Amino acid sequence: MASEDAAIEAGISPAVGTRWFREAGGIPPSRFGPSAKPISGRYLSFTEREEIALLRVRGYSIREVGRCLGRAASTISRELRRNAATRSGGLEYRATTAQWHADRAARRPKRAKLALNVALRTYVEERLAGVVVAPSGGLIPGPTVSWKGRRHGPRQDRRWANAWSPEQIARRLPVDFPDDATMRISHEAIYQALFVQGRGVLRRELTACLRTGRALRMPRARTRRRGKPFLSPEIMISQRPAAIADRAVPGHWEGDLILGLGSSAIGTLVERTTRFTLLLHLPRMAGHGHEARVKNGPALAGHGAEAVRDAITRSIITLPEELRQSLTWDQGAEMAQHARLKIDAGVQVYFCDPHSPWQRGTNENTNGLLRQYFPKGTDLSVHSAEEIAAVAATLNSRPRKTLDWKTPAETLDQLLLSANNDRVATIA
Repeated sequence: MASEDAAIEAGISPAVGTRWFREAGGIPPSRFGPSAKPISGRYLSFTEREEIALLRVRGYSIREVGRCLGRAASTISRELRRNAATRSGGLEYRATTAQWHADRAARRPKRAKLALNVALRTYVEERLAGVVVAPSGGLIPGPTVSWKGRRHGPRQDRRWANAWSPEQIARRLPVDFPDDATMRISHEAIYQALFVQGRGVLRRELTACLRTGRALRMPRARTRRRGKPFLSPEIMISQRPAAIADRAVPGHWEGDLILGLGSSAIGTLVERTTRFTLLLHLPRMAGHGHEARVKNGPALAGHGAEAVRDAITRSIITLPEELRQSLTWDQGAEMAQHARLKIDAGVQVYFCDPHSPWQRGTNENTNGLLRQYFPKGTDLSVHSAEEIAAVAATLNSRPRKTLDWKTPAETLDQLLLSANNDRVATIA
């Protein structure tokens, strides 16, 4: 749930909700966690404390109480010792008093470990923000690079630094200080010192030294929900027929976009058996670079879902039906209209797993070959449809080792001729 939606549901203004979220560093403040629902199963809940009090009144021993609750006897012993009521002069255990003691002990903010240990704080800061040193010993400040992405939220400008991750720092401490138990800290404590306002032992600008540069933490539950609404289990690559994987039958394609400067793009389709390549001309739409971007409006860069769907249909519909059976794509949003593509072109679309380019290995290899003609960092929109078709013809007339030095065009022609002969023989 977004911060604004959560604020409205809580009965406060979106601005206040966003401010609370930022002050908490992107994690739920502890004051919102009721004592009846502990942060994790490691801690005793109020219900368990009530059970302990009842069992002790009945005369159960510490080990018996532990067995009843499924807890270690040491946990029960520690609870009775730490959180018992002492007003009467004894150690009488009451659930409400014990819960009050536990809440008080867990109350934040406490003085952070980095605030108390100067040597530890210096070690962490040096490995987060220490400058880059040349082999000659000179300091290299490096450039300050601003984040330009619009999809990633507020971030600190990137700069050159040692840039150890908090986990690397935490894991390295026992190596550098094996005999000093005070030089220990968890990576979570470092993150909280960076992000949580009020615990800001470390300077907030040090977030620029993190790999992401993110000024706020992304709640883990929010990242889990970040799915693609157009995906469903039955169209994932795991459901693709096994016959497609062995390349024995032609007509199965892999596709992707190669991107260039200014969000320009060219679509690529590669047939898995013959390596025959089709390139999709994706010109920019009128108004690109001049009109303001409209949320949920048309993709003026030319490679939105509708534009890609139409380009694939125009290119692949010219082929015989037996050569347009399936298409494997990554999880890019440009394939959001795959259901309409199946209707228009008769092609079943399958999607790869996230971050798994090897599942479209043929296409990735072809994209590498295409970079000879369309280098990275260049504007791909300057190329006309005729020029793109010429590059595709050049690739298709290049002999391939995997095809016994035949060209993709020759291999495809041979397959089509064989299919036609079989069809004539069947009719006769």
